[in-house]
Formats: sequence, C-alpha cells, structure tokens
Amino acid sequence: MPHTPLLTLTWTDHVTGHRGHLVVDRLVRGVSSGGLRMRAGCTLDEVAGLARGMSMKEALHYRPGARYIPLGGAKGGIDCDPRSPEANGVLVRYLQAMRPYVESFWTTGEDLGLTQDVVDKAMTEAGLVSSIQAVYPLLDDETAARQRLADAFALRVDGIGLDELVGGCGVAESALAALDRAGIPYTGTRVAVQGLGTMGGATARFLDRAGLKVVAVADIRGTVTNPDGLDVEALLAARDAYGAVDRAALRPADRQLPGDAWLSVDADLLVPAAVSYAIDAHNQTRITARWIVEAANMPVLPEAERLLAERGTTVLPDVVVNSGTNAWWWWTLFGDIDADADEAFAYTRRALRDLVDETLERAAADGVTPRSAAHALAEERLAEIARRYGHHR
Repeated sequence: MPHTPLLTLTWTDHVTGHRGHLVVDRLVRGVSSGGLRMRAGCTLDEVAGLARGMSMKEALHYRPGARYIPLGGAKGGIDCDPRSPEANGVLVRYLQAMRPYVESFWTTGEDLGLTQDVVDKAMTEAGLVSSIQAVYPLLDDETAARQRLADAFALRVDGIGLDELVGGCGVAESALAALDRAGIPYTGTRVAVQGLGTMGGATARFLDRAGLKVVAVADIRGTVTNPDGLDVEALLAARDAYGAVDRAALRPADRQLPGDAWLSVDADLLVPAAVSYAIDAHNQTRITARWIVEAANMPVLPEAERLLAERGTTVLPDVVVNSGTNAWWWWTLFGDIDADADEAFAYTRRALRDLVDETLERAAADGVTPRSAAHALAEERLAEIARRYGHHR
C-alpha cells in the first residue's frame, strides 16, 4: 500500500505567483520536524520525499532512555530562486500563511537555499515566536531548554557557528566509519565534493583535517580540481553566502572545469552536498568512486543507485549520514548534551558512527543496499515509537 502523508498542501503567493509546499509525513506526540528549502523548481513531490526522509531520520535516532524522543517528519519547500530580489518577501508571506502549522505542529529550520539566520529573521517578520515553537510544550523546562539552544547557536569554532559545522561533522564521520570498516587508511584517500555551502563546506573541512585529500569541489560556477589536493581552508574562506567560491583564491595549479566534472574526477569518495536528483541513470556512468556519501537530500535517483551497486559503488544514504544537524538541535534542546562544541562533536561522531555501523551490518546480513537496510531499521523504530507514543499518520 503506498505511503500517504498526514498533510499535503500547496500555497500560491498572491504577489508574485511563486508556489510553496508543506508536507507533514507524520506526527509523534503531536509534533513534526523538517527544514524549509527555497530553490527554483522545487516541487510537491520533492517536498513529500524529503518529509518521508525526515520521519526516517528522526526514527533512526530513537534511543530508549534518552531525553530526546524523535518527532514526526515534515518538510517545507518554496519554488523561488533564493538569490532573487523577491525571495525575502515570498519567504515572509509563505511563513505568514503557514503560521498555524508552525505554531501548532511543524518545527522547521534552514535547508537548501536558506540559512538559519535568514529563516529566523523571516519568522520574526511573519510574527512568529520561533521556528521550533511547536515543540516547546514537550520540554520539561522550556526556559532552560531555550537558553541552552541559544547558547549552542552562539558558539563559534574557528570563526564558524557550531550549527554550521555539526552536520558536516556527522557526514564526515559517516565516511570515516565506512573507510574504517573497509580497512582503508585516511591519508591519500581522495574526495570530491559537490556544493560548498553549509553542509558541503563543513564536510570538506572535517575530511581534510582527518587527513583525506580533497581533490575537487563544485559550486554554481563550475568545478575546481587539483589531483594533489585543494587548499580547503582557503576555498572556504573565499565563499559567498551561497557557497560560491571567489576564483581569485585559487592557486596556479588548481584547474577550473565544467560544473558536472566532479562526477568523473579520480576520487574514492563522492560527496553530493547540494541539490536533489544530482546523480541519475545517465550520468552515473561517469562515476568511478567506491563510495557516494549523501550529504544532500535525495541526490542519487533509485535507478542510478541500482546501476552503481552493480558496478561496486556503495551509496551511504542521506537518512543516515546527513541526519546530524537535525539530531543536534534536539539533543541540545531536550538536554542530552550541553551547549559545548567538544561535547556536540563527540556526541555527533559517536551517534553517526553507530548508525553507519548498524546500517552496513544490516545491509551485509540481509544482502541489500545500505539504503534498504537503513529504511528497514527506520521502519522498525517507527513501529516502536508508535507503540509507545501512539500512531499518527
């Protein structure tokens, strides 16, 4: 029987005609969690798939005895270029229209095309208290919890907000866990990253610092490569607000190639960290990497994943590897961790490594892909959550 979300709606902006969507896949204890993205071409089907993925990401982090009890999954999406002069007005009007849902049962935050600062500012303009106010009634001590999260968001590591780093820490640790299981040393392992925004940039930084060699990065302006390794810190420092790198920061040996060249770069790990549906049945033929680590949501289409598996390329699925940011919010808010960067990184690394190990062990035992294994684990935990807290579709 096809899965049916609890709520699906589409909104049309009366000023510009841009459309936005909200899909609530399910509620747990009356609340759902899932970010808000803005990109030209965003569709209802895309948002529905992302919402379903959020239900699984939440469930995969279910640990009996922890303060954080996973929420349901949801997602918002707006079909508008975030660089457009119209974008902020569209965003504010979308949030005004979604106010009853944000106040009641949809907690949200940054996603593709939107930073948390932009979301927070638009929330205020729309007359909302917070992007996560729907979860406040579930907190034991709302005042302390909100202060703890605010303190965590105020933390900076090497000049970068902790909230911008923790997701990439989880993606990087997922990749490192896969390398460890395969007995592959970090030093000399080559990485190509598509997208150098919040998630891709942080992932590149953590992998670079672990000793891997980042040999290619792609942004909206094209792909930059260097087989001897790029200067990741210099590239990150030269990014604009949308993750595009100022080419003046490149070194003489760095080469500029077309935007899709990251697919065929000689690398061991590919990290798609930008748009959904980046790897399809056609362009997957160019990939020679052993692993694809899904820092973005839904970057590998199903037929492409099947063909890649036949050729020996393993996809580490988004529902596992990019779940760290969402989980960190809730670990902090509910009090499983304090507003401390070292504790946040350690907790994230341990949680993601455990999930990757569980997923790969299940995949090997069942003879299935890691995605199928992760989905099976998620379904088992969703069933347990439903038994304990009620079933809300």
